[in-house]
Amino acid sequence: MQLTERRSEGLLRVYDVVVPASELQQKLNAKIAEVQPKVRINGFRPGKVPVSHIRKVYGQSMMQDIINDAVQSSTRQSLENVRAASEPSLDLKSDIQQVVAGTSDLQFELSLEIMPEFEPADLKTISITRPVASVADEQVDEALNELARAQRDFEDKDGAAADGDQVIVDFVGRMDGEAFEGGSATDAPVTIGSKQFIPGFEEQLTGAKAGEERTLNVTFPDDYGVESLKGKAAQFETKVKSVRSPKEGAPDDAWATNLGFESLGALKDALRQRIESEHAAQSRAKAKRSLFDAFDAKHDFELPPRMVEAEFNQIWQQVDADRVAGRLDPSDEGKTEDDLRKEYHDIAERRVRLGLLLAEIGRRHKLEVTNEEITNAIAAQARNYPGQERQIFEAYQRNPNLVAQIRAPLYEEKVVDYVLELVNVANETVSREQLFADDEELPTTKPKKS
Repeated sequence: MQLTERRSEGLLRVYDVVVPASELQQKLNAKIAEVQPKVRINGFRPGKVPVSHIRKVYGQSMMQDIINDAVQSSTRQSLENVRAASEPSLDLKSDIQQVVAGTSDLQFELSLEIMPEFEPADLKTISITRPVASVADEQVDEALNELARAQRDFEDKDGAAADGDQVIVDFVGRMDGEAFEGGSATDAPVTIGSKQFIPGFEEQLTGAKAGEERTLNVTFPDDYGVESLKGKAAQFETKVKSVRSPKEGAPDDAWATNLGFESLGALKDALRQRIESEHAAQSRAKAKRSLFDAFDAKHDFELPPRMVEAEFNQIWQQVDADRVAGRLDPSDEGKTEDDLRKEYHDIAERRVRLGLLLAEIGRRHKLEVTNEEITNAIAAQARNYPGQERQIFEAYQRNPNLVAQIRAPLYEEKVVDYVLELVNVANETVSREQLFADDEELPTTKPKKS
């Protein structure tokens, strides 16, 4: 086999591969000789089948295997001294039927892109700001009151339902006079003003009394979760079985105990810890955004075009779907398709640049995702599907691509954590409102527009 580098332009490498017909025939003869003692064909004694007959019966399939092995071998050889950024592509130059027949050399072209060579910036020269916010007692009290409202008890009342009351109803949903799947319920609790039902449903129960029947006219939102119901008008035939008002009273130790806490103080401590965790996660997210902005400003190196195009196609597929569904980002409205393609192509380049940079930092510092970390992440995914945990684990065992989808974000977060320990991070105290203000997507998806 002859493998010759024909082109080396930027990150592109193109190789010409030639496997002479004589070499292929030698391999075929060797394979026939290897199997001859084991071949059993009717009309011949075991081990005595003529070579010519084996060649006639099995030669074509054997040659096909030999060709496949030659392609794989040349691919491995082309990757020996480079770090590939993409899977090699193959362009066959010879007539495969003639190659199989042994009358032509096997000739094909291998092309691939390699990883760019670059020097990451000295992490100690990078400075970022991380916003942090303390948890005020008022925030804990507000969270406690929200929990109390969500967990409050109701008691039967006489008279009409008002905002904040709970109405127990039976209902049947119909479209054009026909009941539709999932549109009926019995003894359904509806809290007026909770916004748990589609717009207009709760509001039309205001003033209803026990025993009353009402027909509620509503329209499903355009972004409703069931495709067949999106934007559709419906009528709900509703019977009010009882009206209940919320019990008055401030949260106390007895109420906290019913929720599984030792006391009201213990419940407040748990709420404070939850809010602190929210603040910490948001602080890290914004620090990560600042870090990526700093990385992007300090690095400019050649990117593998195929990798960029693959990233762009993935982004554009979602953008196009959102545009068709009328969910286009408000900042993108009014722009031409060419403008949008240019903007999102820049975003794809940023994603690829940051991904390669993080991978290079991780490689140089020997950072790895352990099997235990992957298993824990899969277990976390499986917990979202109660009763199907075993099937989830088996799906990951069968599909390496699913495991790769788990590993990639774990690796990114591990590298980011490592880097945040080395760069200069200045904490800036802000309010909770400031911490969560302008909470756009992280730069790995779409960078903040200036």
